[in-house]
Amino acid sequence: MNDLTAALPADQPALSRSLRPRHVAMITIGGIIGAGLFVGSSVAIAAAGPAIIVSYVLTGLLILLVMRMLGEMAVEMPEVRSFTEFTRAALGNWAGFSIGWLYWYFWVIVIPVEAIAGAGIIQRWLPWPAWQIGTALMLLMTAVNLMSARAYGEFEFWFSSIKVVAIITFIIAVGAYACGYRSPAGPTFSTLTAYGGFAPRGWFAVLAAVTTVIWSMMGAEVVTIAAAESPEPARAVARMTSSIISRIVIFYVGSIFVITCVVPWTEVVAGQSPFTLALDHIHFPYASTFMAAVILTAVLSCLNSSFYIASRVLFVLASRGDAPRWLVRTNKRHVPARAVLLASVVGFAGVIAAILSPSVVFAFLVNSSGAIIAVIYLAIAVSQIRTRKARDAAGSVPALPMWMFPWLSYLAVAGVLAVLIAMAVTPSHRAEFWTSVISMSVALLAYLVFRRPAATVYAAPRAGSPSR
Repeated sequence: MNDLTAALPADQPALSRSLRPRHVAMITIGGIIGAGLFVGSSVAIAAAGPAIIVSYVLTGLLILLVMRMLGEMAVEMPEVRSFTEFTRAALGNWAGFSIGWLYWYFWVIVIPVEAIAGAGIIQRWLPWPAWQIGTALMLLMTAVNLMSARAYGEFEFWFSSIKVVAIITFIIAVGAYACGYRSPAGPTFSTLTAYGGFAPRGWFAVLAAVTTVIWSMMGAEVVTIAAAESPEPARAVARMTSSIISRIVIFYVGSIFVITCVVPWTEVVAGQSPFTLALDHIHFPYASTFMAAVILTAVLSCLNSSFYIASRVLFVLASRGDAPRWLVRTNKRHVPARAVLLASVVGFAGVIAAILSPSVVFAFLVNSSGAIIAVIYLAIAVSQIRTRKARDAAGSVPALPMWMFPWLSYLAVAGVLAVLIAMAVTPSHRAEFWTSVISMSVALLAYLVFRRPAATVYAAPRAGSPSR
């Protein structure tokens, strides 16, 4: 493991500490509740039937393991301001460079995707051209992120609050119907097995659906970035990583369970919200409009977070010498304004690509980020195993240890590898996998071309130093 004792320059610009615990809590919740749940779940349900519930449980357990590993490293290295830097600590500068840039790339591609999705929803009420609405949304979120971290946190707090209230309302309303309330035929739990059985497409389809489900659950790791701008980063990360499983069970497993109890899986159409379909089944007033507003909130939340994450990751890369130094400058509110503006510029380029070449250039950009998050999770798992073994050899006990180390850590590695292999052999995900390989190859090649012999290494405890 690297000797990571080099300190940052004394005049290094600092980020703010303005995010409150309620902001960090809601940022974490918002990170795991997005349009992938409200709309993307239709693809998963159509692929596996009611047994998709099992796919969500398995994926949730995998995310839980990754988050626990992140929590262990975050508590032991509280000075780290981006979880991508844990890979630098464990594997070297090449990992910090490539994983950091890949994560930045992943989120700047999300910016135009969400802007266009939001524009499509708003066109229900405002018949303006999509590019105009998308541009307006991007300008709004750019302005929010330039204001302050507190502004981002406040917007995300209310966005996430709306999503939480909407999901809880949905689960209560649809769950009551499933139990027989206002249902002409009484309880509807038989829907789980009445249309070809619980796993109509077989259990292999249930396992293969994890490759679809995992993308809707990604984002929980955002807490380790946002926590860096809170008064007590380590405590915030420890609290959030320990409670993530309850949120996954309530928001994902709970909502998918009540949907499959009420709606025959054969009626779910890929690309159309099963939430709207379930509300229509129980005759919920204005179901379509209600869910359109909720999905728009989820899209704006993700767009807001995309700007924030991309700018903070780029700020950290610049502070390590892996990006131009002018990006490390902050404004008087301690916001890396130049990094925010660069994310905005790249986002606008993505919108232009989506308008001029949606099926070639934009499709390639989206596909080329498809497998990146799985590779990043794999790098996190390997980094945790390596740093933990070094600490164990030195007799140091982590304050927030990974459960049943090293076996559950190995299980996480095996799980992420299985997802990547499944992507490579599944026709619907094969293009994403191989175009993502191109992105990863570019990142590694860029490190070989632009690496600096005297690159700054992140400060972290030595292998032989005692635990905090």
